Amino acid sequence: MLQNSQNIGFVPGIPKSADSRSEATGEFMKLIDLITFFRQGGTFEGFCRAQGLDEDSEVIEIYAQEPVGLESELGFFPIEETEGQVEFQSKGLRYHNLFDFFYFLDVIEGIRDCDEPIDSELAQRLFTYAMTDA
Repeated sequence: MLQNSQNIGFVPGIPKSADSRSEATGEFMKLIDLITFFRQGGTFEGFCRAQGLDEDSEVIEIYAQEPVGLESELGFFPIEETEGQVEFQSKGLRYHNLFDFFYFLDVIEGIRDCDEPIDSELAQRLFTYAMTDA
């Protein structure tokens, strides 16, 4: 059975999704933070454990808290919870679906050995894709 999308533990460098704040920095996790984590060798399994997500979920979806922008706080939810909705509400907060983790990880894998684009450029490209093509 899936765990609730709120966190049950903390791994340094990975913000908790219960309020999406890093205990280390007190900052919210944005798309660029997610990109940086995975480009620096973070794993999906470790991320899911830290976020209290079931890595065996059919799909983990990446949402941006409204109002949606490049600097929006991210939320991570299993599709079993969101039922694939574009707009989703959790704990009184409204979220907009950006893309699923499989797509995100494919992009990260595709550029793993490249210096380009830099993380901020990749964040902009992914966000633009999410808003126009996804």
